[in-house]
Amino acid sequence: MSIFSRNKNATATAVTTAAAPAGPDLSHLTGDYSIDPAHSQVGFAVRHAMVTNVRGEFAEYEGKLHLDGGNPANSSAELVIKVASIDTNQAQRDEHLRTGDFFAADTYPEITFRSTSAERLRGDSYRMTGDLTVKDTTRQIVLDLDFTGHATDVYGAERVGFEGSATIDRTQWGLTYNAALETGGVLIGEKVKLSFDISAVRAA
Repeated sequence: MSIFSRNKNATATAVTTAAAPAGPDLSHLTGDYSIDPAHSQVGFAVRHAMVTNVRGEFAEYEGKLHLDGGNPANSSAELVIKVASIDTNQAQRDEHLRTGDFFAADTYPEITFRSTSAERLRGDSYRMTGDLTVKDTTRQIVLDLDFTGHATDVYGAERVGFEGSATIDRTQWGLTYNAALETGGVLIGEKVKLSFDISAVRAA
C-alpha cells in the first residue's frame, strides 16, 4: 500500500508499507486438542562445569491446547508436569534434582505452564507468552513455536505438531543451588534452555 504526499513545490514522495507475510490458512484446525505424551517430549539443557550441556526431560505430563486457526490470538495452552519424572539418564543426578537443593518434588510435585497470549509472527512461526510456575513461584516466559504439520494417523486421530523453545534463568524460580569450580566459574549454569516437541490429538 502506498501513501502519496505533495509539498508546495509539487514534489511527490511515496511511502510504502509492507504487509506482514500471510500465514497458511489453518482455520480447519480450530478446536481443542490433548497433548500425547507418548509422541511428545518436554526437555531441557543446562551448562555443566562450564564446558558442556546436560540434557534431560520430564517423562510424565499432561496438557491441552485450544487452536484458533483463523485467529491465532485466541489460541491457548496448558501444561502440567510431574516433577518426579525428571530424567537426565543418570539416576544419582535425578535423585539430587528431586531434593530440596533443586525442585523439592515432595513439596512441589508439579510444574505448570498456562498461556496468557499468542500471536503469529510469520508463516508457520508463532509466539506464546504464559505463566510458568515452579516451586510456587510464577513468572512469565515467552515460547517461540513452529507449526510442524497436521495429519490423520492410522487410528483415525487428527494430530497437529509444534516445536518450541525458550531460555530462562533458573534462579528466578528459586533453583539457586551451585558449586564453585577450582578453575573458576560454577558447576551449573543459570540459563536453562527449554524445548518442546508436541504432538496433540483433536478431542472427539
